[in-house]
Amino acid sequence: MRHSILFLLIFTLSGCSYFKDKGDDTATWDADRIYTEARGALDSGAYAKAIELYQKLETKFPFGVHAQQALLDLAYAHYKNNEPEAVLAACDRFIKLYPQNTHVDYAYYLKGLTNFNKGKGFTQRYLPIDESQRDPDAALTAFQSFSELIERFPDSQYVEDAMQRMRYLRNILAKSEIHVAHYYMRRGALVAAVNRARYVIENYPKTPSVPDALVLMAKAYRVLEMNDLANDALRVLEFNYPNHPGLYDTN
Repeated sequence: MRHSILFLLIFTLSGCSYFKDKGDDTATWDADRIYTEARGALDSGAYAKAIELYQKLETKFPFGVHAQQALLDLAYAHYKNNEPEAVLAACDRFIKLYPQNTHVDYAYYLKGLTNFNKGKGFTQRYLPIDESQRDPDAALTAFQSFSELIERFPDSQYVEDAMQRMRYLRNILAKSEIHVAHYYMRRGALVAAVNRARYVIENYPKTPSVPDALVLMAKAYRVLEMNDLANDALRVLEFNYPNHPGLYDTN
């Protein structure tokens, strides 16, 4: 009886180990094997599998030769798997741990790209929707990330794309301010409307929203009976945008 119990205990313990090993194919893999398999999954579009393998690599071999590239690959896998918060966390961790890495500029770029697309569903990505109607926080954060990339790494290969996206974001942010200014006008908060319009002119010059901001200022000043300021806004509008229809709506 005693021998039977002992045999059962040994079998149970060994069985647990057996099934545990069978459940984790990577249990006996070294760092090179895990990284190779993770990279293969990433390249083939199996992003969830790639994430799982990169996370195992980070856990088992946090200081291995693949640690830096694996963390950057993990951030990209999260990006492709539409997990923005995980992308940002991985990029921030990479920037903090490896600020001298030759690819750290990509971490900044990926942060900007993630915020650029953050909150966009299928319809917003593939159908023409006015993005200026969205919450501007993500656009502003993306703009700041791209700006930091350009400031820190002016020679980066990602600068040109970042600059194009920043121009687009500037237009979106300026138009968003115009929407807010119109809202204040409808509510009768004329001074607030003027301040928003002035903010567009001062902070987003050369955007398509500048003439709209001048029109708003002129209209608000007219209602406030500040005709000299209204006329000043119209003169600037006429000089810079002589064909703008707003010239005939504010008199």
